[in-house]
Amino acid sequence: MGGQADIGKISNPSHDASDWTVPPQRDHQTFMNFDLVQDLDRLNADIAILGLPHGDPYRMSEVSNDQSTAPTAIRKASSRISGGLERWDFDLGGTLLDGKSIRMVDCGDVAADVRNLDIHLIHAEHAVRSILKAGALPIMLGGDHGIPIPALRAYEGHGPITVIQVDAHLDWIDSKMGVSAGYSSPMRRASQMDHVDQIFQIGLRCQGSARREEFEAAKAYGAHLVSDMELQQRGMDAVLSEIPDGANYYLTLDADGFDPSVMPAVAGPAPGGVTYLQAVQLIHGLVDKGRVVGMDICEITPQRDINDITSITAGRLILNLIGKAVRADYFD
Repeated sequence: MGGQADIGKISNPSHDASDWTVPPQRDHQTFMNFDLVQDLDRLNADIAILGLPHGDPYRMSEVSNDQSTAPTAIRKASSRISGGLERWDFDLGGTLLDGKSIRMVDCGDVAADVRNLDIHLIHAEHAVRSILKAGALPIMLGGDHGIPIPALRAYEGHGPITVIQVDAHLDWIDSKMGVSAGYSSPMRRASQMDHVDQIFQIGLRCQGSARREEFEAAKAYGAHLVSDMELQQRGMDAVLSEIPDGANYYLTLDADGFDPSVMPAVAGPAPGGVTYLQAVQLIHGLVDKGRVVGMDICEITPQRDINDITSITAGRLILNLIGKAVRADYFD
């Protein structure tokens, strides 16, 4: 069962690099019809999309639940996300690539093994390490919110990293049902990584997984906890002003951290939340003040979606990061 292996100390994956990912499911295209590239040892790209469908489950029913189909749903909706790279984008004030030559690829989904649930986490870490080694910006499609754990492990040697989380929930549980790398624990695990510096958690609201002990652990670490009530009263610009300038930012977006009107397809909906405009302000603001070195979006449950709006919103946030990164000369 998952949760037992020390994935932070595994030096070699179980298979050749070409086996770390599998092609996206064939009933649809890659994200935005980007080229499919699976040989991560020979990756030549500026931006790499990577699906991480599986986490470290608490129950067998979670091994391949609806959230594991989210990378497929986002790719499938990408034809509705953008009519083409030449179209004028009002979020960006121009075309996506601003006339620049940028190589964008889709690396497929990280491979899993039904007989060894830890393999997906191991392959995920090595896949992200390879993307970073190639100098590309990883943009990851989850999966549940356990996926930032192997992703962030891959940034060892790339720190210090400031983690920015959008989420309704605190995610500081140390261990649940014997699992320490599950979707209730990503911020606790991040806080234990030497290359992670500050943690900002935005949009917290209602009652989630946190008990008093998790709240106190987060405060003791020094995590910056921004409730949704505070966000709506002060605004995203005020939150951005408290995030240090000139840092390397890893942005993890949990769909339930958003207002359900723009991301309804979640397992744990809650009233309120980050709006689309606020999320765009956050992405643009982080690129303007430092360097976004990675982003994931997770916890989408496609069967609960309405007119693909959740997948479309996810894709639009990805394009906002790409467009702003291009304009900030990330790839020159």
